[in-house]
Amino acid sequence: MTKLIVTIPVYNEEENLARVIKEVPRRIPGIDRVEVLVFDDGSTDQSRDIAKVAGADYVFYHHHNKGLAITFKDALWTALKLQADFIVNTDGDNHYDQSRIPDLVKPLLTSGADITVGSRRVAELEYMPFWNKYLNRLGSFILTKWVGLPALDVSSGFRGYTKEAALRLGVYSLHTYVHTTLLSAQDSNLNIIEVPIKARPVSRKSRLIKNIPSHLWKAGLNIVRNIALFRPLRFFGFTAGVLFVLGIVPIIRFVFYFLANEGNGHIQSLILAGVLVILSFNSLMLGLLGSSLGWSRKVNEEVLYFLKKRVLARAEQPYHPQFNNTNQQKENQAYSVLDQEKIKERLKSLGYLD
Repeated sequence: MTKLIVTIPVYNEEENLARVIKEVPRRIPGIDRVEVLVFDDGSTDQSRDIAKVAGADYVFYHHHNKGLAITFKDALWTALKLQADFIVNTDGDNHYDQSRIPDLVKPLLTSGADITVGSRRVAELEYMPFWNKYLNRLGSFILTKWVGLPALDVSSGFRGYTKEAALRLGVYSLHTYVHTTLLSAQDSNLNIIEVPIKARPVSRKSRLIKNIPSHLWKAGLNIVRNIALFRPLRFFGFTAGVLFVLGIVPIIRFVFYFLANEGNGHIQSLILAGVLVILSFNSLMLGLLGSSLGWSRKVNEEVLYFLKKRVLARAEQPYHPQFNNTNQQKENQAYSVLDQEKIKERLKSLGYLD
């Protein structure tokens, strides 16, 4: 039986959550069962109760607010433990059109996609505030043109995942998951496909963008960290190149004055050049070191992937009562007594017991 679980991370979404849940289509071609999982991030309103009444199949929650990235990661892992074959993530603010979920699922079933991204066509959204629109476009430009992601809406949270993709994704952020998961997916050679799905206006203020300067700082820092994590040689190599060019300029300046017999008093140019060139070399070394650590990270991710699969395989194994019969219990008890006697003898030999 092919199962799709729609995950909805929420925080104080009592006004919109019921509409989101009820809009999720329960019959999708190629999917035998559709379930809705709401993961509440410590809401202080009635989101959790509304989710149950509105028809969510599963409602999980944090006791206190942990942030969107952690809530998404926990929702994804919980869906996997519930034996989801496919996962679609949407928001609880009704920003996305849940009736278009079949459009996200279809490429996962028929086109060999590992991840589908519902593109909002941000440039065409007339209602989106100016700063929100152009910060979204700036983030997409940096991650697609400079980092090398496919041309898509990198800030959209309306996405579909295969089970394999969900197992391999890493969330290396505490602020938001949208950028880091795409970089993690590309790093794992997962096939990402964009599906045009125009978003709807949201009446309430964004939970993530509380104010423009704060969001600009957090999102910018998050993007820089992820670029340094997934593309260290490109990031630190670019920095090294800039520092080296800046270091060459004072050297040229000194040579010019020296050839003009006016070199006296310009020694500070050489000092500045030396500092910049040394910093350039250090930055390049950081890039090489980061690239080497990246291979170690990939090994750790591969180990984590197999551990996750093993945990899920154990959860799917049926219970066999024959392994808990009386003889087995007696053997376990006998082994336990024998083991305790050996421990006591060892402790006596070491002088810990009389």
